[in-house]
Amino acid sequence: MFDLEKIIKENLNSDGKLTCKDAFKIAAKTKTPIGDAGQKAKELGIRITDCELGQFGGLKNSGEFDQEAKARLEKLVDENGKVICKDARDAAAGLGLKKIRGTLKEADIDVKYCELGCFRERKRPRIYVRTKTWIENEKGELLFGKGKTQVLEDVERTGSISGAAKRLGMNYKKTWSHVQILQKSFDKPLVETQKGGGERGGTTLSVEAYELMDAYKKLQADIEAFANKRFKELFLEPRNKKEFGSK
Repeated sequence: MFDLEKIIKENLNSDGKLTCKDAFKIAAKTKTPIGDAGQKAKELGIRITDCELGQFGGLKNSGEFDQEAKARLEKLVDENGKVICKDARDAAAGLGLKKIRGTLKEADIDVKYCELGCFRERKRPRIYVRTKTWIENEKGELLFGKGKTQVLEDVERTGSISGAAKRLGMNYKKTWSHVQILQKSFDKPLVETQKGGGERGGTTLSVEAYELMDAYKKLQADIEAFANKRFKELFLEPRNKKEFGSK
């Protein structure tokens, strides 16, 4: 018969804490449910550290992003972007916890219901950064942005201003005003209308319009990527340190 209390005390690290990895080893060796092992440590006033999923302790920033790990985890996350501890650990089969740990951090996926009972669920609400990019002239007048990109895309899809207006839920006059602003703001025509029926009739986009939309989407994507990176550095990482630093 194993003495769980004695084995836990014999496996404390130099700081007098029990690592997550050792807790799982002890549970397996003594055939004790992992939750019971965590509860026993709690009763003894022993803190658990170095979560193998990187939620707290010295392993928090130690991991390796992996596409396969991301694919597995994405199937497990709930509507709030969280994954159950046991499910995340099970997803490490054949990959290793290091890849799961690194991928959780990189993908900003929270873990809930710690098997050791260290936390039931992260209490803090998830926060996000949102960006909106548009192009103005020297007078501060809007020339191009997400809305006008959508107008052009719907003109392309429907082959007409009226078709785009219907898809956008706008009246024809307002949709046409967007197109006119675009035409006045750029040297070359972006929208070309041909009269007549059949394949020759309708409204099409010029090469310049496609180039403009592509450039805008790339600009927005680059801005979002930079904003997300800085947001994590300035808001999420300091927040995580405050939340888990004492554990």
